[in-house]
Amino acid sequence: MRILHTSDWHLGKRLDDFQRIEEQISVLKEICEISEREHIDVIVVSGDLFDTYNPPVEAIDLLYRALKKLTDNGRCAVIAIAGNHDSPDRIESPDPLARECGIIFAGYPNSVIPHFELESGIKVLNSEEGFMELKIPGTNVPLRIILTPYANEYRLKVFLGAENNEEELRTLLHQRWQNLSDKYCDEKGINIMISHLFVIKKGDAVPEEPDDEKPVLHVGGSQVFYTEDIPSQIQYTALGHLHRMHCVDNSRGNVWYSGSPLSYSFAEANQQKYVLITDIEPGQKSVVRKIELTQGKKLLRKRAEGMEEALQWLGENQNSLIELTIVTKTFLTAKQRNQLNNAHSGIVAVIPEIINPEEQSGESQKQIDLSRSMKELFCDYFKSVKGQEPNSELMDLFSELLSEEEK
Repeated sequence: MRILHTSDWHLGKRLDDFQRIEEQISVLKEICEISEREHIDVIVVSGDLFDTYNPPVEAIDLLYRALKKLTDNGRCAVIAIAGNHDSPDRIESPDPLARECGIIFAGYPNSVIPHFELESGIKVLNSEEGFMELKIPGTNVPLRIILTPYANEYRLKVFLGAENNEEELRTLLHQRWQNLSDKYCDEKGINIMISHLFVIKKGDAVPEEPDDEKPVLHVGGSQVFYTEDIPSQIQYTALGHLHRMHCVDNSRGNVWYSGSPLSYSFAEANQQKYVLITDIEPGQKSVVRKIELTQGKKLLRKRAEGMEEALQWLGENQNSLIELTIVTKTFLTAKQRNQLNNAHSGIVAVIPEIINPEEQSGESQKQIDLSRSMKELFCDYFKSVKGQEPNSELMDLFSELLSEEEK
């Protein structure tokens, strides 16, 4: 059986003022082409289909059109779960119609997939809370899937019947997974898990979540679930949430984050994106391949020593979205900003790195600290231009402007 794993589409997401919907259309078309070329049997989308609980209409339309295309008229099964950015009810709402196309949605850890059968050969053989067994067209072995969509701590405790501390929550989830595996997952079929959780191999460093990510459920003080909690019968675990594609643990039945198909923050600058293809036979270790995605704009960071270097580099990197740091003696003038914007239409942020003129000989530089408040940054700017602190009347006016902007 051949499975394609993708996740974290974040349909409808913007990068500041830049729309990404056209890039999302292109990269999902590319994933459809990869699926057709590789003769995929099952598509897995491990959560964060949308970027918000209430996505724009064009994002909803894109999701359904892309998933319908991936099913190849019902020949290929598509399983998509909710992530922490998704409304689980919204994810499940089209389920009766979606099943007729071979698309299966799961919004909650205790979701039960109804039994159904399509003319193409897709059929639900067994189903209970957090589990289903499928017959897939063109294969003679069943596919068993443990499903754990994202759930906040309260929902997960209700699902598991947890009453005590967070450590017990992890233990109960492990027991739930193990019980399902012992009941259904023998070596006569293909056994996988699909989840949207923060998972590491015990003892490994905890990876950083994306800059603008909403943190997923953290449990047990160490803030993660461990790969040792995954039952040994599971041959492949398809994870969502972290945007960098990587293998978490290949000694525990291959545990992978597929990553997002596009870079969504400058923490992902210069990051190559992939889909993962997994070939699995009953009783055997899965074999994983990475396939590069080529659509979508790269996110690039550049530190330029002055305007001349910045303008030259911008001209050489036109098909990208840019975060540009410029080493300069003063704040950039309006004329210089216009030069930069005329040279490149994809500048997301320009960060002046100010050289203190009084300390140039010592090569001491002052970089703007963007973590400071807007009022503090405005005071610095005013002082650099006027040579004095802004008076209280001007600061009151600036505070009013900030208040209006927040509204």
